[in-house]
Formats: sequence, C-alpha cells, structure tokens
Amino acid sequence: MQTSDVVFAVIGFGALLAGILPRLLERRPLSMPIAFLGLGMLVFGLPLGLPDADPLTHSKATEHLTEVGVIVALMGAGLKIDRPLSRRGWASTWRLLAIAMPVTIAAVALLGWWWAGLVPAAALLLGAALAPTDPVLASDVQVGEPTDEEDSEDEVRFALTSEAGLNDGLAFPFVYAAIAMAGTAGLGWIGHWAWQDLLYKLAMGLIGGLIVGKVLGWLFFRPRAEALRLARHSEGFLALAATFVAYGVVEVAGGYGFLAVFVAARAIRAAERSHDYHQVLHDFAEQTERLLTVLLLLLFGGAIVSGLLEALTWPAVFVGLTLLFVIRPLTGILSLRGAPGSTAEHWVIAAFGIRGIGSFYYLSYALTHAAFPGADLIWASIGFVVLVSVVLHGVAATPVMQMLDRAHDRSGQRGPQPEPSR
Repeated sequence: MQTSDVVFAVIGFGALLAGILPRLLERRPLSMPIAFLGLGMLVFGLPLGLPDADPLTHSKATEHLTEVGVIVALMGAGLKIDRPLSRRGWASTWRLLAIAMPVTIAAVALLGWWWAGLVPAAALLLGAALAPTDPVLASDVQVGEPTDEEDSEDEVRFALTSEAGLNDGLAFPFVYAAIAMAGTAGLGWIGHWAWQDLLYKLAMGLIGGLIVGKVLGWLFFRPRAEALRLARHSEGFLALAATFVAYGVVEVAGGYGFLAVFVAARAIRAAERSHDYHQVLHDFAEQTERLLTVLLLLLFGGAIVSGLLEALTWPAVFVGLTLLFVIRPLTGILSLRGAPGSTAEHWVIAAFGIRGIGSFYYLSYALTHAAFPGADLIWASIGFVVLVSVVLHGVAATPVMQMLDRAHDRSGQRGPQPEPSR
C-alpha cells in the first residue's frame, strides 16, 4: 500500500463528507469543522503511513495552504454581503476593526509577555496572529447567499461576516511589526514600518482591490460584445480567477492581498448588485472553500495528534482562555456601544469572534521571515486557541443563532436597527 493511495482515499472521503455533513448537521449543535477536526485526529492517529502534519516542519507548505484557504473565503464573504458600503450601515464593522482588534492585539501581547514568558516580538506576533476573526471557520454565524434585498441581513451575521472579511488584511501591519522587532535591535524599525507596512501597504490593498474589482465588474457585466460579457456565460470558476488576480496583482504591487480580495469582491458585487451571476460566483467560491477547509482541518487534526500542543504551558493556556472568554467579549461589547443592534446582538457579536485558519497563516508567514524564540510555544498556543474556538463556537453557534432568529421573527426586525438609548 502506497502512502499516496491512502492520501487520495482520505481526501476523497473527506470531500464526499463535505457534501453530506452540512445537510446532516443542519440545525444541530455540531459544526462541520468539529467533525473534520475529529476525523483528522482519528485518521492521522491510525498506522496508515500518512506524512507528518507538523506545521513547524512544513512551514512553507502550511503558509501557502492556509493562504489559499483564506483568500477564497474572503472572496466568498465579499460576494455574499448584501448591505451596501456606508458609514452608518457598517458602523458595527468599523468599531470592531478600529477598537476591538487593536485592543485585543495589545492585551494578548501583554499577557503573552507577562504570563506566558514570551519575548516582546514573539508576544506581539501571538497577539497579531490571534486578533483576526476567521472567514473560513465562521460560516455558521455569517450571512447566507447573495440576495436582492439590501436590508435582509441581521446585525449579528452582517457584523461577523464583514469583520472577518476586513480584519484579515488589517492585522498584517502588526505581524510585520513583530517581524521587524525580531530582526532589529531598538526602535529604529518604526519609521520604515509606519510608512511601508502600515500606510503604503494598506492604501495599496484598498486602492488596488477597488481598481481590480471595478475592472472585473465591468468585464463581467458591461462589455457591449456578448462574447466578452462573462456574466452571460455563468461560469463559476471565474470566482477563483477574480480571487487570484486581485490577490496576485496587489501583492506584486506591494500591498495587502487579503484586503484587496475582499475589496475587489465588494466592487464586483456593486457593479451589478442584483444580477444572478453573483449567486453563481458565490456558489463556486463556497464549494471551493469547503473543500479547502476539509483539507486544512484534516491536517490540523493530524498536527494535534502529532504533538502540536506538546509545548503548551499552563500560562499559555490561561492566555488563550482569557482571549476567548474575557478579552474578545469585553473589547467587542465596549466597541459596539452606540452601534446598530440590540444589547443581546452585541453580546453575540462579541462572543463569536472565531479564531481559525487565518491565525495559522500569519504565524507560518512570520516564522518563514524571521526567527522567533519559543516558536513551538507560539504554535502550541495558537493551536490550542483554534481548537477551543472550533469546539466551543461550533457547539454554541446553532442554538444561539436559532434563538436570535426566533427573536427577529417575533419582532419583525432585520438589517440595521436604531441606536439604543443610553
């Protein structure tokens, strides 16, 4: 029996289950990520001769696999949001990005240094990698398929989807700050970081993504020649083309590709908001994302049984649990004061900051660009947080969202709600 044959069989069964499980688990307190994480632990725990799934050993492969998984998820997230961009309509998103995320990074970095004993650069990397919420594993608490109704989305699903779409790109400057700290003595790196990694790369991500999205939107919907009007042909694989074009072009230009992919998706959606082709693009992106998620979760399960968590210490466990149960809920709820939605919705948004594949990408990227003391502890800490997040949020998502849906049905409220009185 060759190892490659076993790999094909595992991937094949995984893909088959990816088509079956969402229907079987629908409206049950068990998520698909939990199922595939457990399957990965089971399969890699058996004597099948499967290759080692240690991300520290295969850092480059880990970086690129997680990279593709995140950008495909970002395209899907951008395409399925119905609400047009506005200051008021996206108020929850701006607050989560401007307040909750940087405070979370600072708090986790402080605890990583103080409790877990990491050096400052490694502690900052821990905070930056764990700050973004995940567009890959959060499908149970995100908006559904594209529709024609701009106000069809409840505040919880909209806020969590839009936050996950944008904060994967906005966390990158802090990762670069950690890399600069690890490679440079003193504070001489701050000037270059502020200009290059913060201002230029963010601006290029936004502008580049917008330009690419507008060009692709025109190409999909506006050419006079029927043969060039790609939306007419309803080919879903162009979602991948749009994803890789936006990501690749902006990365070549020195910008943040994660940010560019989400912005490009929003620009494509705005080009012809109610066209049926958005459904085709979204469905293909979602199916591709599901297959990649299966692969990544199987490998994550394999990494756990291969010893990913062996370096974990009790102080690092406390840091991870504090993030999930204290830091994210408190920073989230405080940042949402005065934002649309009820107090109950704000608490759900604050509690469901799911951590996942994006954290793995940031960590593997940083470790291939600089040497960080305690890399095995950082991997163990992030692996532990993602494991707890997958199980905790996977079990809680269905009953909590069902409760919110029943409350919305009783009140008849959808979309942005008036500001609560203070």
